[in-house]
Amino acid sequence: MLIAEGMPLLYLELAVGQRMRRGSIGAWKIISPYLCGVGVASVVVSFFLSMYYNVINAWAFWYLFHSFQDPLPWATCPLNSNRTGYEEECEKTSSTQYFWYRQTLNISPSLEASGNVQWEQALCLTLAWLVVYLCILRGTESTGKVVYVTASLPYCVLIIYLIRGLTLHGAVNGLVYMFTPKLEQLSNPKTWISAATQIFFSLGLGFGSLIAFASYNEPTNNCERHAIIVSLINSTTSIFASIVTFSIYGFKATFNYESCINKVILLLLNAFDLEEGSLTADNLNEMKDYLMATHPQEYAQLSPQLKNCSLEAELDTAVQGTGLAFIVYSEAIKNMEVPQLYSVLYFVMLLMLGIGSMLGNTAAILTPLTDSRVIATRFPKEVISGVVCFINCVIGLIFTMEAGNYWFDIFNDYAATLSLLLIVLVETIAVCYIYGIRRFEKDLYTMIGRKPNWYWKIMWAFASPLLIISLFIFYLTDYILTGTLQYQAWDATQGQLVTKDYPSYALAVIGLLVAASTMCIPLGALVTFIRKRLKRERVSTVA
Repeated sequence: MLIAEGMPLLYLELAVGQRMRRGSIGAWKIISPYLCGVGVASVVVSFFLSMYYNVINAWAFWYLFHSFQDPLPWATCPLNSNRTGYEEECEKTSSTQYFWYRQTLNISPSLEASGNVQWEQALCLTLAWLVVYLCILRGTESTGKVVYVTASLPYCVLIIYLIRGLTLHGAVNGLVYMFTPKLEQLSNPKTWISAATQIFFSLGLGFGSLIAFASYNEPTNNCERHAIIVSLINSTTSIFASIVTFSIYGFKATFNYESCINKVILLLLNAFDLEEGSLTADNLNEMKDYLMATHPQEYAQLSPQLKNCSLEAELDTAVQGTGLAFIVYSEAIKNMEVPQLYSVLYFVMLLMLGIGSMLGNTAAILTPLTDSRVIATRFPKEVISGVVCFINCVIGLIFTMEAGNYWFDIFNDYAATLSLLLIVLVETIAVCYIYGIRRFEKDLYTMIGRKPNWYWKIMWAFASPLLIISLFIFYLTDYILTGTLQYQAWDATQGQLVTKDYPSYALAVIGLLVAASTMCIPLGALVTFIRKRLKRERVSTVA
């Protein structure tokens, strides 16, 4: 996906922005007036992303503020109201999951139970938007300076975590799991859709932010070299971060597996009055078979309490998204020495990454607005930036409600994926077949002093569009075959996630999220066609 989609499309967007000297709307308007909807679609997707993405920074602030406590608040379950034991919900799950679902989100049992706005989360969200506003206050110049910090600091933290992660007990198990290929996954279309989505999101393709930033480049800037370097650094960083993540994930899985083994051994020792040391992890299975044969009734009574401990099963319980960021990492951190230090480092890193992403998203929204003469002449940049941040912050309060995490998942799953595929597809077709590949070649020769080689031209004209169309078909096919869309709801009585069907109004919102951006492209072309038609009629009437 990096070779077939990421690198070619990054080069294309950087070149378009640098050549046209406009934001996403203005750049595609120059290529063809009928393509104004492409830029609008990018702005809409960026707006949707900004609405919900900054909630992650709010959660990171929440965890960062709690990282200075000793012990960490997610290290153990809290006591119940009678102080006679632990909270029942926490006992059924884990302390890290309880802190996430109950104390952070205070999550409702379903999407229908909206609940109230959580004021602590609302304050953290306001703080997150205030930080973003201060970073973009002076425009691209100040944003560029902030990006130096948000881009470099995470590398320092990752290096610290790499050194610590590789020295953790069980880290090797995680790395072996990471580097062991599962070739059967290559036949699964979802794997390729996930790979494409990862590349689009990590490189920022289709959001308009690359075109917006590239419009400030010098006309002779070597955007080809930058596209190659940025793409390779991006994917290398992803692999590097994965090594860090899986070493910690291996530690967490090994810790849970060994804890499970120790609990089983303790149960068997107490139940059958065995000698201390007679049961070990190595002979556990043989002893279980022996006890089952010699004491069938006692073993049958005890068996419901005996868990089947498996390291492979622990490693297979892969978590992604917010679960990985806030549950798996926090669970691993609580078992480290000096957990407060590693917790602060981790959530500062998460904030830097989140703020860096938000700067790109807001730039994709603000650049087309400041390019507009109607808006730019009436309002200063500071006011435009403030209004955009304020609107996003107010709408974002939806995600701080008790059912907010369910709405977050809806936006995260459906606000951008399908839209980005369509936007990027139209971009490649527009450059190659509307603007013209030869004309684009001449522009690149003017800018960087040489024409693109065969690799770029084949990817732009054939390989990338065909691959995107294939992914588009796979995505729609999977959507149709799935039937009713479902989501994961937190069941406090069981202490785990359960699958539920989306209510009809949630399905309507999903449809609107997809349609709001994708329909901009045909509607933009239609409005332009009607305007031109009316203009011709006026000219012919006057004549």
